Amino acid sequence: MGYLVHGGNEYEFEDRLLAHLKTVIGQKLKKQESFFLSWTKSPGEGSGRISVWLSPYTTIAFRFAGSRPPELSVAWVKVLAAMSHTPRGLVVLSEEDAAAYAKKNPDLL
Repeated sequence: MGYLVHGGNEYEFEDRLLAHLKTVIGQKLKKQESFFLSWTKSPGEGSGRISVWLSPYTTIAFRFAGSRPPELSVAWVKVLAAMSHTPRGLVVLSEEDAAAYAKKNPDLL
């Protein structure tokens, strides 16, 4: 498990998911875009939703548990990037949910 560090808070994500988020977040911040990053908490974490505001003017860090960078899925990155341009902002999706979204929106790929 890795961590997204933002505003003095650490948010835990699986390393492979975090690598995909890092790619999309980096692309958006490079373009000077500000946006929300949102995800739901599991019942084991107390349930609920979290949204953090990301902008080129905030400090963000990614800390990975593994020593090797995971292989990125182009389709997963494209779906996350497409969702980041919606009013909801970048919504964390599993690879399976991203694949289902891509299947319903084939023009995305």
